[in-house]
Amino acid sequence: MNTLTSTRDQLGDAVHQNTALSREGALERGFSAMFQGLVYAQIWEDPVADMDALALQKDDAVFCISSGGCNAMSYLTTQPRAVTVVDLSPAHVALLRLKVTAAQRLEHKAFFDFFGRANLARNLKVYDAQLAPHLDDSTLQYWEGRPRGHRRIAMFERGFYRHGALGRFIGAVHMVSRLGGVNYKPFLACTTLEQQQAFYRREVEPLFDMALVRFLSRRRASLFGLGIPPAQYEKLAADGEGEVLRVLKERVRKLMCDFPISENYFAWQATTRGYAPDGAPVPPYLEAANFDTVKAHAGAITVHNRSMTDQLARMEADSQNGYVLLDAQDWMTDAQLTALWSEITRTASHRATVVFRTGGAEDILPGRVDPTILDQWSYDAQASHKAFVNDRSAIYGAVHVYRRRA
Repeated sequence: MNTLTSTRDQLGDAVHQNTALSREGALERGFSAMFQGLVYAQIWEDPVADMDALALQKDDAVFCISSGGCNAMSYLTTQPRAVTVVDLSPAHVALLRLKVTAAQRLEHKAFFDFFGRANLARNLKVYDAQLAPHLDDSTLQYWEGRPRGHRRIAMFERGFYRHGALGRFIGAVHMVSRLGGVNYKPFLACTTLEQQQAFYRREVEPLFDMALVRFLSRRRASLFGLGIPPAQYEKLAADGEGEVLRVLKERVRKLMCDFPISENYFAWQATTRGYAPDGAPVPPYLEAANFDTVKAHAGAITVHNRSMTDQLARMEADSQNGYVLLDAQDWMTDAQLTALWSEITRTASHRATVVFRTGGAEDILPGRVDPTILDQWSYDAQASHKAFVNDRSAIYGAVHVYRRRA
């Protein structure tokens, strides 16, 4: 079985819950086809909120999903013993492996130019001379691929964060913003939360009343670029009493109004598809003060193109201290959830913590995971609320924190 076939089958197992000939099934297959390529150039969960909830200690072992790889790289700042990473997208696997190699081979300026600027011609010279010779065959094959005439690695010359499904989605949002007469430069110049809130009310809030925006919000496929499959769309709609637009409006408000723009790189990505020109704010792994630690521990990361459950089944019992599941459980059936938590419980240490997000506000595990498994965990409501409030990405309905019972 080749890699492409294996990936397609795994994505199908994760996403397809209806027959191909049904409307729902067609949407699910459209989503999984998109997910075989690059979806997230940057992950959209806040690693600072996660690390606080996990309370990681030096030499801990962490299990997580890659997505754009920013969070796995940021966990290196805690000096872990191991960071085991999975992703069903070969593009995400190749991206994280590129980041690991770059951290090991480059000094901070070149590393930051590559992943912080991500739009410089000299990045390709650095890649050819210092990175390509040290990549594994599958990663090299991915970045040397030419699906549209240019090598994929050229994205780091043309503006990497403009690419991927999310980059294209944000580009479409910018087009709608221009139709509504919105210029985000004044927002980026705000120096107080009051100024940010005034900009949002004056410039952004009226966009949600546009007929085009109302029309698109009712089409589930229009949110594929956010990484939202059909099953998760329904959870979003439930939070808005059937109106997804109401939910999206509140989450954009939180993103733009609840955190200073000087501290929220997610808001910079949403409005510029890049980071601030002066290099702050950025994810922890890109900060100069953290780079020596990131470089020293980059070898702790291993990346696998397989599902969470399959990878955990290959790992030793009582071996993991932290798990970050992103929002992947929103896609799962009850049987899949029970299988996953069975492996989490088997591999968890006595002080393990699990952090995950949901598109809706409700915890999705009670009543769906076998209670003989879930009862071995306790829900930390205070830590869950704190992580949700502090999550600068602002796009989820809730963050949930479970801790292993003693």
